[in-house]
Amino acid sequence: MKGPALLFLSLLSLGCVTGQVSYTIPEEMAKGSLVGNIAHDLGLQTKRLASGKARIYTRGSDEYIELNRERGVLLVKERIDREALCKQTTPCALHFQIILENPMEFYSVTILIQDQNDNPPQVLYPVQTGASLVAEMVPRSADVGYLVTKVVAVDVDSGQNAWLSYKLQKATDRALFEVGSQNGEIRTIRQVTDKDAVKQRLSVIVEDNGQPSRSATVVVNVAVADSFPEVLSEFTDFTHDKEYNDNLTFYLVLALAVVSFLFITCVVVIISVKIYRWRQSRVLYHSNLPVIPYYPPRYSDTLGTGTLQHVYNYEVCRTTDSRKSDCKLGGAGSQNVLIMDPSSTGTMQRIQSEKSILDEPDSPLELQTYSFSSAC
Repeated sequence: MKGPALLFLSLLSLGCVTGQVSYTIPEEMAKGSLVGNIAHDLGLQTKRLASGKARIYTRGSDEYIELNRERGVLLVKERIDREALCKQTTPCALHFQIILENPMEFYSVTILIQDQNDNPPQVLYPVQTGASLVAEMVPRSADVGYLVTKVVAVDVDSGQNAWLSYKLQKATDRALFEVGSQNGEIRTIRQVTDKDAVKQRLSVIVEDNGQPSRSATVVVNVAVADSFPEVLSEFTDFTHDKEYNDNLTFYLVLALAVVSFLFITCVVVIISVKIYRWRQSRVLYHSNLPVIPYYPPRYSDTLGTGTLQHVYNYEVCRTTDSRKSDCKLGGAGSQNVLIMDPSSTGTMQRIQSEKSILDEPDSPLELQTYSFSSAC
């Protein structure tokens, strides 16, 4: 390997070139993209590239192009960024040699890299920072054409892609300022008066000449005043207002989120309660549980146990035929009562006494009086 390398270096030093070819490609081509048919352009056959062990030699360490011997073509090996490769150097080109052995031949290849408009303009001045507010001062005695400031911007692209133009996009008073379309100078176009506001805000757009064009926007703050304290007080309030507006927006969004959350929560709770009540009603409807009656609030504690008991008096008239029985609510209570026995395993113990309405034992009508005492 040392012999061919020394021979190549000697040939290179003598400037002997078997052939040369050049190509032009745009930057940012994808990997594997076709650069050119090197075998056809040099008048070589693909089998010669294979037998001669054709390879690429570059003086630099980076290889952006690769050779496909089977097809006899050059392909993009790595994506090429013209700005990273050549910066502002024009033209931007790749130079390398293709070496063949048996016999030794080498060919010079040049690939020109065309610039693409892939970078927007960069504003250098005025510096855009959120930490502090920078303002240009204009005295109220300024005449027409007074130079306020100059917008400085650059574009890392080359050629017409780097040509920049400036345009006034927004302004507090468009009749007071203008921007030079080619140089970015901001000047007054009329006499400044006392009626002009102290705080002036200009929005300048910087646009390149590429296709499609790219742009950047810069905000220039201008203070129309004769003294620095006046400017300081005005722009301090301006900054405070901006911060106040930002905080107000944040709190409005937060309040909206909280109200929305509470509304959704209430809707979910209401629906859940509705479903729960509906299910409870269905369970009670299909169950055989007894219905507990409601008693009016008339209570008396008769057993002294702390449990309020309610007394009901009934008079029952019945005949031997139970289907013709009659029941009516009686008046005053009698001595016949039903009481709750705490020691009893039942629910209620009834003490009943019967009194015949008629003296005859076979009387068809009997009258019984009941008095109930139930715990509420």
